[in-house]
Amino acid sequence: MKKFNKHFQKITFLMFSTALLITSCTNDFKNPNATTDASILTSRNGLFALSVGVRQVYSTSGMHYIIETPAATAREIASTSDYLTITELEDGGDIPNINSDIAGLWVSLTRVMGMTESLYDAADNATLDPGTKSGLKAYANLFRAMSIGNLSINFEQVVIKTSLNNDAAFVPKQQGLLEAVRLLDEAKTILATTPASSDFTDSVLGGDIDLTNTINLMLARFNLYAGNYDAAITNANLVSATSTSVFTYDALNVNPIWERGLANHATGANFFKPQDNFGLPTSIFTFAANDGRLSFYMTPENATSLSGYAVETLKGFNLTQNSPMPIYIPDEAKLILAEANLRKTTPNIPASVAALNEVLTDTNDPLGVNANVAPYSGTMDVSSVLLEVYKNRRAELFLSGSCLEDSRRFGRPQPTAGAAHYSDERNRNFYPYAASERNNNTNTPADPSI
Repeated sequence: MKKFNKHFQKITFLMFSTALLITSCTNDFKNPNATTDASILTSRNGLFALSVGVRQVYSTSGMHYIIETPAATAREIASTSDYLTITELEDGGDIPNINSDIAGLWVSLTRVMGMTESLYDAADNATLDPGTKSGLKAYANLFRAMSIGNLSINFEQVVIKTSLNNDAAFVPKQQGLLEAVRLLDEAKTILATTPASSDFTDSVLGGDIDLTNTINLMLARFNLYAGNYDAAITNANLVSATSTSVFTYDALNVNPIWERGLANHATGANFFKPQDNFGLPTSIFTFAANDGRLSFYMTPENATSLSGYAVETLKGFNLTQNSPMPIYIPDEAKLILAEANLRKTTPNIPASVAALNEVLTDTNDPLGVNANVAPYSGTMDVSSVLLEVYKNRRAELFLSGSCLEDSRRFGRPQPTAGAAHYSDERNRNFYPYAASERNNNTNTPADPSI
């Protein structure tokens, strides 16, 4: 973070540290900000502090649950302690609504939604330079869209607007994805009409976030998930292969996956370790031994999880408490191109393989995620290339939160019946709704069976 962000770090910590204690998606904004005055939503400094707070909540609590929850369900990680939350997720089946990862996923992302709704509205009402106003509104839409989008790939139904009255309406996940796309399209239009000011970019983004490329990548991602393949291709082609956007951490706000997977906990053990082979079954794991992504994301060790999975030592973007975490991997855009070209009404296999080969032969990724292996040489039909795309998504985007959505979208085997699902590639399709939401909001749908 830049100096300005550091200046507001203490303010935003005090403002938002209570945010995750609010356990309903009502998101009463006044509650976590009870110690502040109205100037927080009317002044430049107040809105900048709120913007930093949005990123702090999303990058710490949000990323913790975005990554860890589906990673346990879709076999990217395995439990190495008796910590019940991850054990329940790894078992699958009838997961209780009070599971803290499921509750945290729901609460942290609806909290960010509430904060960004307030930020967007306040930017319109405050006296600001036009470029500062456009930057704040586009930024608010980006984080709101990422929150809605991540809820939509984990729950069958989601809320797309928070409520102060415990009555937020639910919509199908597809509508949630389309709302994320709408917000991102609006953000793109806002910035095209009035570019963000240097005051906003220096003070809020601080050199860490490439706002334009992040919006384009998220548009490509959520259009792909929603089945809008032409739009996914258009936006993926706009993402610079050399662009990066990262969340930064420090002693106050630590890298959440380091904290869970590498830090020394009071129990004397890490909560989880990454599974061998990115969690892929041996029947489809065909990566070369020298694939650079294997050594990038994990260090081999002769160890097993509590349930008997072979596990490795975590590496990648989570080596220290201060390790930056990418908001996206640049080659995700290439993998989106590879997949979307196959799923179009008239598949374009050559275009798909060309994009896939850019990932496979990459030696110059700006974040260091380089496969550096031979181009694809398998069968040139849609099903064969789709499987190769799926495997490379699991390798390239390891521990990014996409694994459960990918497992469903690529038609991997459904969970089997029974209380525990250790042998399944994924042990649930969607999560039950957080008990805090069900207990407060009568609109909460019935939980999915699995």
